Amino acid sequence: QVQLEESGGGLVQPGGSLRLSCSASGITFSNYSMGWFLQAPGMEPEYVSDINWRGSGTDYADSVKGRFNISRDNARNTVYLQMNSLKPDDTAVYYCAAFKVSLGSRVTGDVGSWGQGTQVTVSS
Repeated sequence: QVQLEESGGGLVQPGGSLRLSCSASGITFSNYSMGWFLQAPGMEPEYVSDINWRGSGTDYADSVKGRFNISRDNARNTVYLQMNSLKPDDTAVYYCAAFKVSLGSRVTGDVGSWGQGTQVTVSS
């Protein structure tokens, strides 16, 4: 059974940084492209970023490009999201995703497994 466990969320002031981690079990982690989505209250999930199985290819939503960085450590079965220059609009629950397609995707329907989510709140 696939399990994805996020950590690292919390309350941060505008302009601050957070690093999210997602630890995977129950899968051969290095076979999967991974990603992050966010969901604000009352909104549909939104794509944030994805990374291919090898870590050599990444993609970002325009809203986070230049501020967020996705990476992975296949030896630790972990994917990370470094979030810098955070804004109040970044406030949301952030979900880790393991894709069921070989490449990453911006489409929630391409996600095979989801984590439980971690809350990120950006506020002064």
